[in-house]
Amino acid sequence: MGFIGSVFSPWYRWSGRREPQNHCCLNVATYGPGGRFAMTDRGRAALKQSRDTLRIGPSAMAWRGGRLEIDIDEIAAPPLVSRLRGRIVLTPAAMTDRELTLHPNGAHVWRPFAPTARIEVDLGRGWQWGGHGYFDANFGRRALEDDFSYWTWGRFPLRDGAACFYDATRRDGSTLAVGLRFGPDGRAHRLPLPPKTPLPRSLWAVRRETRADEGHGARQVKAMLDAPFYTRSAVRTRICGEDTTGVHEALDLDRFASPWLKPMLAVRVPRRAGWRFD
Repeated sequence: MGFIGSVFSPWYRWSGRREPQNHCCLNVATYGPGGRFAMTDRGRAALKQSRDTLRIGPSAMAWRGGRLEIDIDEIAAPPLVSRLRGRIVLTPAAMTDRELTLHPNGAHVWRPFAPTARIEVDLGRGWQWGGHGYFDANFGRRALEDDFSYWTWGRFPLRDGAACFYDATRRDGSTLAVGLRFGPDGRAHRLPLPPKTPLPRSLWAVRRETRADEGHGARQVKAMLDAPFYTRSAVRTRICGEDTTGVHEALDLDRFASPWLKPMLAVRVPRRAGWRFD
């Protein structure tokens, strides 16, 4: 993930979030035995942008020939401090121009650029594979924890596209509950919402829930990322009559807003203000 204004960086929060270009990063996470995590908060000197390219220090992503090519050169955070280097290539099946406003104040927007795609990964050390992927983005003008207390998101591949669900509780007590179904051509349609179904809490006891067809439940099949305020996992559920495994996220923004959490995050998200391009 590429960030301009690294939303989960304690350094960005401590700065007052006044200069997003001074807090940018490329976040990389691999899962399973030997999985690593890199999320270095970099200063404005490390940022270069053009119409088709985003460079953040030694890493970059660029659109070339209808593909998103991501070149990674990062240092993984403790406990597995090591060089994390390689390339990811994402080829969309189709692009969409749809976006979803997450809050009535208009300050938060989700954009599913490529709901279905082919992805090829080569990060060395056995991390080489290809398969099904997607590409999306969030944009915001306010801190997430200022406007939301909790949200979950899930994306589940289907035979003819993918289904996405966004559920959130806002600070004013209102809620967001949206389901979208994307066809292979990228076209989006509102999806009647199946019922919510609970998932077991994460290792850090983050509350989790997702969606499943009436009479069906859901279960985690792979733990991916677990933090005191955030969890990402592969979840098996049933949507539109199809059994499917997708990516699920839950975010507890009450916890994230707690000042005790920021020093813990600083260990995993180091700050590197300077940079010089060759």
